[in-house]
Amino acid sequence: MKHICNMYERDMHKLTQSLHGCASDLTIPFYTEVEIKEVNGLLKLQHIGKQFDGKDVLDDISFEVGTGEIISLLGPSGSGKTTLLNIILGLTAPDSGQIIWNEADVTQMPMGKRGFNIVFQDYALFPHLNAYENIIYGLRNKKGVVSEKEVREFIDLLELSPHLKKKIGELSGGQKQRVALARTLVMKPNILLLDEPLSALDGVIKESIKQRIQSIAREFKLTTVIVTHDPEEALTLSDKVLIIDQGKVSRFGTPGEIIHQPGNDFVKRFIINQLEIKRHNIFNLFGDQYA
Repeated sequence: MKHICNMYERDMHKLTQSLHGCASDLTIPFYTEVEIKEVNGLLKLQHIGKQFDGKDVLDDISFEVGTGEIISLLGPSGSGKTTLLNIILGLTAPDSGQIIWNEADVTQMPMGKRGFNIVFQDYALFPHLNAYENIIYGLRNKKGVVSEKEVREFIDLLELSPHLKKKIGELSGGQKQRVALARTLVMKPNILLLDEPLSALDGVIKESIKQRIQSIAREFKLTTVIVTHDPEEALTLSDKVLIIDQGKVSRFGTPGEIIHQPGNDFVKRFIINQLEIKRHNIFNLFGDQYA
């Protein structure tokens, strides 16, 4: 164990040599320029089912999402959305159905081989490391995954350069979220999974992170799957929304389709009513121009 720790400390020392100056002097010694292979990023779930203790948690879930699209899994607590996210990740095995990625069946493929990476709700950052060390942590044993230039681009995209030397306890909630995103992006995931990415953020910070998630999906053609319980968040962030009620698909479509064609009473009650209440509150505060 002592030998492993010494190796880790030596590698981290090499990786952070350049942090003594400004962030623009950042160098990553062992990374090389790599050629990125284009993939067909279509993700399909076909008739996914899952039971726990004999109870259906997911029942016949089917949908598909294209390259660079953002899909939100939306539903109340206990609807099955987090279980579905874990099935896509490979953390939980489905009892039935198939997961198709890039025209290949990955249903039985181990989580580590899928290349699907997740940002957890609590960020799961290492408090004893600074922001930069957290960002590059997963690259220690994956040389050649990403180039020095690309790491810099991710850091700049997420506006993290001024915060690289800070310990996690010194970062705000929005900064922690951006560090967690950067750590995931440098691993070049085939699919980005986000578990309640905005739930701990407020106001302007939440809107800023939403814009960055959208920019990342578009710029890097990165298929993104988000779990949320917030209808406004899902409908303003996503290209498509899968609404789950008691483990079943209640509605699947674009935000516009869901707003104008809710399709059933649950969607009207769970989504439309919430949005109308928010609109009413804003109207009461600001007047006709916000109605």
